[in-house]
Amino acid sequence: QLQLVESGGGLVQPGGSLRLSCAASGFSFAYYAIGWFRQAPGKEREGVSCISSGGRITDYSDSVKGRFTISRDNAKNTVYLEMNSLKPEDTAVYYCAASRIASMSPKSYDYWGQGTQVTVSS
Repeated sequence: QLQLVESGGGLVQPGGSLRLSCAASGFSFAYYAIGWFRQAPGKEREGVSCISSGGRITDYSDSVKGRFTISRDNAKNTVYLEMNSLKPEDTAVYYCAASRIASMSPKSYDYWGQGTQVTVSS
């Protein structure tokens, strides 16, 4: 059974850091691109970052570029999102998703995790 499980969320002060993990099982992880998305209350789900199946191609939204870094370890079936210099506006539920094509659009993704809450507040 295909499964994506996010972890690493929590409460952090502005300027702090968190590392999110997305652990995959039940499918050929190495053949799938992975995207990170977030959704704040009352807002649409937005793309944060994505990484190609082999890890050579990455993309970031303008709002996180230079602060967030996506990476993957295909031997561990895991994708990471390193988040630095966090701001209150980064507060949201963060989701990872799998697709055959690396894209920043949620519509491109077939499989989704349950999400992990990130709260940036003093």
